[in-house]
Amino acid sequence: MEHPVTYNPACPSRRATWRTELSETMVLAWPMALTQLGHVAMMTTDLALVGRLGDAAVAAAALGHIVLFGAMVLGIGLVSAVAPLAAQGFGARDPRLVRRALRAGLWVSLIVGIPLTCLQLLGEQLLLASGQSAETSALAGRYLTGLAPSLIPAWWFIALRSFMGAVNKPQPALWITLAAIPANALLAYALIHGAFGLPRLDLLGAGLATTIVSFGMCVVAVRVCYAYRPFKKYQILGRLWRLNGPILRTLIVVGAPMSGGLALEYGLFAAAGLLIGWIGTTALAAHQIALTTASIIFMVPLGIGQAATVRVGHAAGRGDTVATRRAGMVAIILGAAFMVTMVLLVIFIRDLIPALFLGETNEANAATAALAATLLLVGATFFVADGVQAVAGGALRGLNDTRIPLVFAAIGFWVIGFVASYGLGFPLGFGVIGIWIGLSIGLAVYALLLVCRFHDLTARGYLPEVASIQIAAAE
Repeated sequence: MEHPVTYNPACPSRRATWRTELSETMVLAWPMALTQLGHVAMMTTDLALVGRLGDAAVAAAALGHIVLFGAMVLGIGLVSAVAPLAAQGFGARDPRLVRRALRAGLWVSLIVGIPLTCLQLLGEQLLLASGQSAETSALAGRYLTGLAPSLIPAWWFIALRSFMGAVNKPQPALWITLAAIPANALLAYALIHGAFGLPRLDLLGAGLATTIVSFGMCVVAVRVCYAYRPFKKYQILGRLWRLNGPILRTLIVVGAPMSGGLALEYGLFAAAGLLIGWIGTTALAAHQIALTTASIIFMVPLGIGQAATVRVGHAAGRGDTVATRRAGMVAIILGAAFMVTMVLLVIFIRDLIPALFLGETNEANAATAALAATLLLVGATFFVADGVQAVAGGALRGLNDTRIPLVFAAIGFWVIGFVASYGLGFPLGFGVIGIWIGLSIGLAVYALLLVCRFHDLTARGYLPEVASIQIAAAE
């Protein structure tokens, strides 16, 4: 839908409105970013506890996470679509649309999650079919038996977290996540090792701990959203059994391309890991150190991107084309500025970072540490482009624009990124450094395409048809 761009001379000065937008974006972004970091902390704690069971258990847990994330990514885009739809409803001052968006997210989690949960219970058979060893597949299957039921509550929590952010109150999701970190660590330790009178379940216990904590987080989030202001006025459990077809279709139309984009991105980095594995163990270990560093830093622009979805959605919901453009541009600039700052810091301490993963540098790990430091230097463009694409993608989601970005993801990640990584890494002989340069090129192209897309849409005064997803029938 096209709208003319209008300006109100009675509005505050341009500088003041941009400062206000920056302030409100940061207020939204910091708890969202910390919530993402909290989930990383939970995964890291699990890995550390499983690591005490030996290398075989670590390998099995890694394979189990691959199976889990393969299922997770199929639904995470769908439930993440709650954020733009609920934000548009909030901006349009339509609490029914906010509630319906959340309800659609909860229903789609259940519809998609039941078969995918059952599929994960066949994890051992899937891994055997993929050529993994019988011992590792059996251990991974035991881990997935405990972990598989966590899929649906994890998606439900994402939907509830998206709802909280859409109504400008993301902090409760952060507090729930922070409380879950020590709870998860304590329960996982007890179930893995049989402490505090609980049975010793090793990898099964690690998976069960994650499932129990995921259900607990979901229950607490529902309680907060149902009973406390400002959430309770939306009556999120009102007529929960009613599955609203038009809203569900809209959520799928917006969310399915998001899942596709995540799958393309995940596939690229998985493929890069396989390519680097051909080079050798040292290259793969250095790559993992550099990529883990990038992943931790990435949580902040990811939070800014989530805030951009909400801010753009609010402005779009109230039909304000000027504020829509401003919200996205402020978030993109903020994300780029943060990542440039982080890149300068990483470059300055790049020789110290490998020691956090490898311990004291010695003759055995010196080559890995040196290569990891080099990749952190080569990855400067990679870090900035990754941050910008996360924020620009979030801004476009606030406009319900996800299909064209899916095409951009295919071009940036695979047509350019993978081809450049393979070509620089092997035919041109640059090895792991060439692969990282190829990844940087692909991410940079993708980020540029997203920014240009947002610039073009908002310059033309584009707004999503919020009214078309408001249902005339009374609840």
